[in-house]
Amino acid sequence: MSQHVPLRKAVFPVAGLGTRFLPATKVMPKEMLPVVDKPLIQYAIDEARAAGIEEFCLVTGRGKDSLIDYFDTAYELEDTLKKRDKAECLDILKPSVVEPGSLVAVRQQVPLGLGHAIWCARDFVGNDPFAVLLPDDIVQSSVGCLQQLVAVYNQTGGNVLAVSEIPREHTNRYGILDIGADDGHLVEVKGLVEKPDPKEAPSCLSIIGRYILTADIMSHLAKLERGTGGEVQLTDAMAKLIGKVPFHGVRYKGRRYDCGDKVGFLEAQIAFALDRADLADGVRQFLKQYI
Repeated sequence: MSQHVPLRKAVFPVAGLGTRFLPATKVMPKEMLPVVDKPLIQYAIDEARAAGIEEFCLVTGRGKDSLIDYFDTAYELEDTLKKRDKAECLDILKPSVVEPGSLVAVRQQVPLGLGHAIWCARDFVGNDPFAVLLPDDIVQSSVGCLQQLVAVYNQTGGNVLAVSEIPREHTNRYGILDIGADDGHLVEVKGLVEKPDPKEAPSCLSIIGRYILTADIMSHLAKLERGTGGEVQLTDAMAKLIGKVPFHGVRYKGRRYDCGDKVGFLEAQIAFALDRADLADGVRQFLKQYI
């Protein structure tokens, strides 16, 4: 196995306004919306930690400070729980705290797209490879989605993307791959197209919100070239690295829920509740009343 720089850093773009979830997101970041009893951002951080990530960067915007506070120690709450002998509640809180100095936040002052958000993390990234996790996407799987990508990265190096098959009529919603060699699990990426018309899409393989990227991408993002929707598109910058670094897509194992969409968010609630021994029976029981 060839040696590659270990993946230790991850970037979480969380500056969006969450307009699809108004009025809930009027004063609360969308990424703090809970799926069952854990906010979206914690699912993303937990997945990153399970994949060996040690340094975390939140790309935030105005009104998003609660995302940073969430991963801090809550002294008053913990002290009260200790005095009341609520050991079980204290254990539940432990994953919501990160190692001191391991989490940083940078501001994306203007909403210029995902590529611009990643560029805002350039000093955090430096010359290292890094992961990108979009908290809107939750993947339910026995092995974390990012952990599956890391296994491929450790073999191939370069850029590694999580991909899934979508209906052709939906290609105009996603970044789509033009592919070369394909063994059913790993695909060679020959090209990338942002939200192509279904008639022109080179495949039905779409990128989801999990990436492993090399620092080379920052030099392309730094040009702040506008693409689809007048935004700085990450897909456009990635496309410029094809042929210069290894580039692969991974058909990950698991079920993805788009929690940026109300129906996807509600489906995730049910799916994750049914996966909980303490909730499954009760949820099945009340679902019978509606189905």
